[in-house]
Amino acid sequence: MTSRTILLIGAPVDSGKERRGCLMGPDAYRTAGLAEALGDLGHSLRDLGNLCPAPATVDPALPAHVHAPAETAGWTATLMQAAEDAMQDGLPIFLGGDHSLSLGSVAGVAKHAAAIGRPQFVLWLDAHSDFHTPQTTASGNLHGTPLGYVTGRAGFHGFPPVAHPVPEENICILGLRSVDRAEREALQASRIRYHDMRVIDEEGISRPLAAFLDRVAAVGGALHVSLDVDFIDPIFAPAVGTTVPGGVTIREAHLTMEMICDSGLMTSLDLVELNPFLDERGRTAQVMVDLAASALGRRVFDRPTQAYS
Repeated sequence: MTSRTILLIGAPVDSGKERRGCLMGPDAYRTAGLAEALGDLGHSLRDLGNLCPAPATVDPALPAHVHAPAETAGWTATLMQAAEDAMQDGLPIFLGGDHSLSLGSVAGVAKHAAAIGRPQFVLWLDAHSDFHTPQTTASGNLHGTPLGYVTGRAGFHGFPPVAHPVPEENICILGLRSVDRAEREALQASRIRYHDMRVIDEEGISRPLAAFLDRVAAVGGALHVSLDVDFIDPIFAPAVGTTVPGGVTIREAHLTMEMICDSGLMTSLDLVELNPFLDERGRTAQVMVDLAASALGRRVFDRPTQAYS
């Protein structure tokens, strides 16, 4: 794989849900050797440290049950700018932090893609669809809203405006197995491509992923990958506050990342929802580091194109 300039951006976001612990995620990835793993693959690494949320106030138009909206809006503003800036210098990896960080990271990379005339695509690897709005989420947890926000759904009062919403048809969700009624109805009415675990059980993970990657490649798209710990079955990755049994296996997860690497399409990456407080001797952090390495070139053997006479 071609050497890349990779920017590590710590986003210790812990406001997207009530259960604490994801703020420790960025340093857990560093301790687990993320920079060393990617450096060993020949990439140039720059660690930009950890970000802080911008000042923000609660908008009274938001439902009262929404958890920590001002802090999350502040994080969104900070991450949106950081993502747009980082895209000019390399491939950013956003070290989370809960999944509400993607309100900012995806909106920021989409703004950059629009500026250079490329369509933005998003591959969402998650047990949940995260397509809520502040009005539809029963829990009030904003880590369940980023795809709603970046596609331009209404109701995000007090949050930065999304200048360049990601078209729904440019989003693919893999690994779904926990979707509530409001999200299910919204998804079914949308143009988002979504594949639950039954599809993966029946067809394997490579078929729907390959079809999506082919579409990105056909139009020269920029690809943001958002990897949630709960994409993986909790047997292998227990350090997440939203465990849902029946997720993908380690090999399915690595195949996903290896196919992303082979495509050469990934332009930015989120690593989210790692809660080291729930981990077992750093096990989950190491799994996520290994998956990031697979997405950026780690493999057992190279697979050169065969020439036939």
